[in-house]
Amino acid sequence: MDGGRQRLDKWLFFARLQKSRTLAAKLVAAGKIRVNRDKVDNPARAVKVGDVLTITFQNQVLVVRVEQPGTRRGPAAEARTLYANLSAPTDPATVLAATELEDEDGDDDLDGDED
Repeated sequence: MDGGRQRLDKWLFFARLQKSRTLAAKLVAAGKIRVNRDKVDNPARAVKVGDVLTITFQNQVLVVRVEQPGTRRGPAAEARTLYANLSAPTDPATVLAATELEDEDGDDDLDGDED
């Protein structure tokens, strides 16, 4: 870490917002993350305390503020101290509607892919 800065993919992994650093890098490379409203596609992009991340998952958008850089991938309670959740509470009806869009093979059709 250089002056409280950390790679975006590493921070996402330490904050337990992705299961692996590889998945975190793929999420960033796919353009699913904005840092302070700027779309990023470089997993090596440095984030610092105070940066606001907007993360688009399959059926939800998560907005978090970086509270501190991570030093390791610790337990969930420790990971939650790395960020402040700024997202509106999830409406259970929205989550239920998204799960009803799953087809027989278990894929959701929210992304528009037909494969």
